[in-house]
Amino acid sequence: MRTAIYGPIGAGVCGGIALGVLLYRFAPQPAQPQGLYHQVPLWLGRFLFWVGIPLSIVGFMQRADLSGNLYLAPAVAWGAILLGLLCSRLWIGADRLPWPRPTQGSFSLAAMLGNTGYIGYPVVLLLPQLGVSVFGWALFYDALGTLLGSYGLGAILAAELGGRPRPQGRQWLNRLRAVGQNPIILAFGLGLWLQAVDLPPWIDQTLYRLAWAIVVLSLVLMGLRIQQLRSWQHLHRATAAVAIKMLVLPLAVGLGLTALGVDGAPRLVMTLQAGMPCAFSNLVLAEAYDLDRDLSVTCVGLSSALLLLTLPLWLWAFSGE
Repeated sequence: MRTAIYGPIGAGVCGGIALGVLLYRFAPQPAQPQGLYHQVPLWLGRFLFWVGIPLSIVGFMQRADLSGNLYLAPAVAWGAILLGLLCSRLWIGADRLPWPRPTQGSFSLAAMLGNTGYIGYPVVLLLPQLGVSVFGWALFYDALGTLLGSYGLGAILAAELGGRPRPQGRQWLNRLRAVGQNPIILAFGLGLWLQAVDLPPWIDQTLYRLAWAIVVLSLVLMGLRIQQLRSWQHLHRATAAVAIKMLVLPLAVGLGLTALGVDGAPRLVMTLQAGMPCAFSNLVLAEAYDLDRDLSVTCVGLSSALLLLTLPLWLWAFSGE
């Protein structure tokens, strides 16, 4: 089982790391923002955001089972996000050292928001005991939970604690409208509509194969981003945020679902999603609202490196009935 999940994930991530090393050594102007070393992950990230991930959602939704209590997934996602926010504020309040407001913002975002798309989808799809049939749980958790949490509550928090002027009300209306126009949300709606449409077999098969290719590209992007991480400052605070995100939240979700009588694949999917590494969107929010960029980068790098160590824990604890 470990080979089935770690092999493809490790191959994709290591491929991205190797690509990053090659670009740094052989591409022109590796230290310049316009060089291929920096531009390739940007292009790949934009392609995945606007085309790749939405396309994979549509492809996998054709074969996913969307019956059952899928509404529970976004409810659990929001519960985990709010618990992460609460734990982060309690930790900041208990620490005797001074916390600048931008550092507080980056710490809370890291503890709240996980990478349930770029990394969460491949993990769920590649696990032999999960796969495409339960992809709907991961999709609902991400699209109606993490995505809205990142650019809704996360953006509000970043604006409150960041170093830039707070947006006015009409700007917030525009931001909420932008969330509704997000390509992942649009693909989610299109996939639901196509569930009732009988696509020709060749279209269905093509979409399915393209969706798996996007999974591989997502892992390659993760490797590229890890290879480019240079900041490992603030390890003490980053370790606390990552511990909340990757230990406290999945444990609370797994135990809470067990207490509610939810078991099997749905419980495992939601527990794994709750335990995903800190979201790449935190870097976007840190840049947009002038938060503590170094802390955000350190949290993303540390949590991504720890993923393969925490996965076996949740598989062992919550795989059973």
